[in-house]
Amino acid sequence: MFATKFTAVFAALAAAATAVSAAPATFTGGKVEIVYRPHVIAPQAGDVWPVGSTQTITWDTSDIPEEAKNQTGLVLLGYIEDGSENEHLDVGHPLAVRFPIADGKTEVTVPDVPTRDDYVIVLFGDSGNTSPKFTIQGSAVSSAVPSVSAVSTPAVPSVALPTSFSLPTSLPSVSAVSSA
Repeated sequence: MFATKFTAVFAALAAAATAVSAAPATFTGGKVEIVYRPHVIAPQAGDVWPVGSTQTITWDTSDIPEEAKNQTGLVLLGYIEDGSENEHLDVGHPLAVRFPIADGKTEVTVPDVPTRDDYVIVLFGDSGNTSPKFTIQGSAVSSAVPSVSAVSTPAVPSVALPTSFSLPTSLPSVSAVSSA
């Protein structure tokens, strides 16, 4: 009996979920949510950015909706290895933040990262848009792209500890105290 009720409830929930996912989204007050995904113009595939240089990231604003004109943006650096969809975004170190999306461009300083030819930038306004792959030319001593889980530990001063110690050979005598 329990299995029959469980199956009936599960079937009802599945039917409700299907109906909800098929229905168009509606928003309070009759507003329609605008999702603006600007096309990234630069960097382009094949571009090479030297570490430490200033680069301009640009995107198309010709179709920006009125509702998105006051949004601010965020640019993250990542890379996409062949055969993967993971963008390996460095969310801990944004390249640019809080710039007006309507400007269509922002300048960034290329961080000290290892040389690779599969870097991408992702532009976020209210949605993300990924650039084509490009190259960052790093120095031979560049470090890896830091990740969100990277934690730096502060330097701890060194303390000299004794390597040997001695115990006293005799203990002081203790006299008994009587209570009156």
